[in-house]
Formats: sequence, C-alpha cells, structure tokens
Amino acid sequence: MTFFYDALVLVHFLGWAVVLGGYLAALKAPRMMSGVAHGALAALLAGTAMMGLIEAGVDGVPPAARFDLWGMRVKLILALVITVLAYVARRQGAKAERGTGTVCPWVKHGIGVLTLATVVIAVFWQ
Repeated sequence: MTFFYDALVLVHFLGWAVVLGGYLAALKAPRMMSGVAHGALAALLAGTAMMGLIEAGVDGVPPAARFDLWGMRVKLILALVITVLAYVARRQGAKAERGTGTVCPWVKHGIGVLTLATVVIAVFWQ
C-alpha cells in the first residue's frame, strides 16, 4: 500500500506542477493552457484519495496525527475552487476558434494565486 500512496503523492505533485506551470506559461497571454484543468482535477482526485488512505489508517501510510486536518480541509476547498475556475477558463477559451479564446483575467489570476496559496499552506501549515 505504500507504493500506491507514494504514486498518489507523485500524481498530486505533478497535477499542481501542471497547474502552476500552465498559469506561468500563459501569464502574458490572454488565454489559459488547456492542461491546467486536467492538472487541477488530477491533483484534486489524488489529494482526496491520499486523505482517504490517511484517515483509514492503512498500513504503510503516514498516520493522521502527522497532519493538521484543518489545513487539509482548507486545501480541499481551495483545490475545489481551483478546479472549478480551471474548467471555467477552459470553457471560456474553447468558445473561440480552435480553443484559443481569451479568459477573464480574474479567473486566470485567481487560479494562479489560489495555487500558490495551496502550496504555501502545504509547506507551512502541514
């Protein structure tokens, strides 16, 4: 079970890397990278599965006492908001020809700011 948990951690980190990298790559452009929505969904699902394993107390998984559950709840809410914003941005971009449409600046920058907030919470609050 340790391998499965570690694989979920890897998918979780890669998902957030795709979200943050996609945001930074499209920072000066009026559009958003299409992979941001998929990265956000992957990070959300992997993080939820990791929390399920932690709460279940599965062998080989760090115990729940190691984590601040309020921090995890805040991260879950932020991940849900980021995923919704990413799909809103994807839908806005898809309205134009070949999916290269403009995205509202507050949606795009909201994804970036909330992703950075999630990373900061993970580093300092956990």
